[in-house]
Amino acid sequence: MSAVLDAGFEQLYAELAQTRLASWLETLPAQVQAALYEAPHGKRDLWLATLEQLPALNPSSVDFTQGAVRMGESGDLSSEQQAQLKQALEVFIPWRKGPFELFGIEIDTEWHSDWKWERVAPHLAPLKNRLVLDVGCGSGYHLWRILGAGAQQVIGIDPSLFFLMQFHLIKQYAGQQPVHFLPLKSEDLPDFQGNGFDTVFSMGVLYHRRSPLDHLQELKNVLRAGGELVLETLIVEGDQHTVLMPEDRYGKMRNVWFIPSVAMLELWLRRLGFTDIRTVDVTATTTAEQRSTDWMRFESLADFLDPHDASRTIEGYPAPVRAVLIATAPK
Repeated sequence: MSAVLDAGFEQLYAELAQTRLASWLETLPAQVQAALYEAPHGKRDLWLATLEQLPALNPSSVDFTQGAVRMGESGDLSSEQQAQLKQALEVFIPWRKGPFELFGIEIDTEWHSDWKWERVAPHLAPLKNRLVLDVGCGSGYHLWRILGAGAQQVIGIDPSLFFLMQFHLIKQYAGQQPVHFLPLKSEDLPDFQGNGFDTVFSMGVLYHRRSPLDHLQELKNVLRAGGELVLETLIVEGDQHTVLMPEDRYGKMRNVWFIPSVAMLELWLRRLGFTDIRTVDVTATTTAEQRSTDWMRFESLADFLDPHDASRTIEGYPAPVRAVLIATAPK
C-alpha cells in the first residue's frame, strides 16, 4: 500500500517476534492487510500521497515527556520546508487528540489529552520496560506519552485509517521508536491466555460498545496474569444498579450505548474476575478540555451541551463526567 506504512508494520512484526507476544504473528499480518484493503476510504490515496511527499527532516531533539509531544524545533528547517509541512498537517484536519508540536508548528487539538494523562499517570504501575497496549488510541497521542514513561514497546489499535495516517505523519519524525499503530478493533485481538501485555489502556471506548462486558473481557484476554487494566469512560451518578442508556443520541453522538455508575462499573470488573479495583479519578469534562480550534473546526463540547444549562447535554442527559479505574487481571 505504502512504503511508509509497510516499513512500520515490518518493524512491528520484527519486534513482536522477540517478545512473548510472538504467537500473534500467526494471524496479525493477514488481519492488517484485510483492514487496509477491504474498506478503502475515498481519501486514502490523498493521505498516502501526502505521507510519501513529506519533507525529509531530521529533528535536533524529540520529547515525549511534556504536555505537547514534540519533534524538532523551528530552527531545524527552512521557512519553505515549514510551509510544506504545515500544508501536509492541514490535509489531516481535524486533529482531535493531542497536543503535538512539529518543528515549531503547534497543533492545538480539540482535546487536551495531556490533561487526561496527568489525571491517569500518577496512579499507574511503573511503565518502564513494559509491553503496553492502548485500545482505541485515536491518532496516538497517549502512545507517545506511554513511551516517554519508559515502556519497552507500545502498540495502539483503532479501526480508523484516518487516525493511522495521522499517527504515521507524527512517527515519520520521531525516529526508530518502538511505537506502533494497528488498524484493528478490540474484537480482532487474540486471547493470550494470561501471557499478554503488562498494561492495557481503554480510554473513551467502553460507552461506544453495544456489549460493554464483552469489551472488558477482550481487555482481560490480552493482559498477562497480574497485568494492569487502565479504564477511562463516561459515568453517571448512582449505585451499582444505575446505568444510563440514551434513547437515541448523547451529546449529539449516536454511538453511545451504556453509561454506568462507578459502582456498577466496579461490579462489572469484579464479575469478570478483576481484582484490586480502584477508582482513582472522577472529573467533569469542560469546554476548556474539549473545544473547537484552528486544527479542529467542527462542533465540539460547547455545541453538545444545553445552551441554558451546562450541567445537561443538549438532549437533557447529565453532562459528560469521566472516571478512571485501575484493576488487576486475575493471576
